Parts: sequence; structure tokens; C-alpha cells
Amino acid sequence: MAAMAAENVNEPPINEQMVANIYGSLRSEMNQIYSEITKVEMEASEHTLVMNAIQPLDPSRRCYRLIGGVLVERTVKDVLPAVQRNKQGLDEVLARLNEILEKKKKEISEFEAKYKIRIRKGESEVAEEESGRKEGTAQGVLVGPAAVNE
Repeated sequence: MAAMAAENVNEPPINEQMVANIYGSLRSEMNQIYSEITKVEMEASEHTLVMNAIQPLDPSRRCYRLIGGVLVERTVKDVLPAVQRNKQGLDEVLARLNEILEKKKKEISEFEAKYKIRIRKGESEVAEEESGRKEGTAQGVLVGPAAVNE
């Protein structure tokens, strides 16, 4: 799908529907990259938590590591370097994904400029923004339901 969109970007689209389809696929690709970045960031965060937890421990202390779905008993001195290597790998992947994201953003902005695409906000989004502004001016007062006297 990405290759198809890339081919279509280079040749002039025939009609507005094709432009909209290509633009939609570009936006979809960008959203996939965002979700992948989020996933990798969460994994890197977990690795950091593990490293911080086991670093101060005695290197000969037993610990367990999940490898390919199998729980393996190791020592802290064996596990810590492996977790650090994995974290470095995740950081490299994250850097590459961010580069890809920047290229995709640039590609989308060039496509928007080429075909003069402007995003219109739907009525519901405009209403949400307006209600958000009104709620944002409140002074932090919480009102519960009225008491019923029987």
C-alpha cells in the first residue's frame, strides 16, 4: 500500500477522489509510524525500569529473564548487560523511526502544498473546542446532584 501511494504521489492524480485517497493513505502511514514509536518508547521505558531496579543489586544474585516465552534463571551480572544492549537497540530503532516520521511529515506537507489541501474541522470538533474553552475558564468548582427530600 505504501509503495502504491509513493508511486501515485509522483504521477499527477486524475481527480479529487484520487488525491483524497492518496492523502488518506499518507496520513494512515504517518499514524502507523506514530503508533510504532509509542510502542518502542514503552518498551524502552520498561527496559530502563528493569535496569534501574537490578543495578544496585548484588551481581551474583539470581534473577529471571523471559526469553522467547521461556523464563530463564540467570544472575544479575548476566542479565544487566543484555538488558542494556536491548535498550541501546531500542534507542537506535526509535531514532530511525523518528527520522522516518520527519520524512513522512515533509512528504505530506509537500503533497498538501502541491494540491492545496486544507483540513476543515467538523462541526463536532468545533463544538468540542468551544466547550473546552468554556470549561477551561471554570474556577475548579465541582457541583454534585441536588439532594432529594422525601
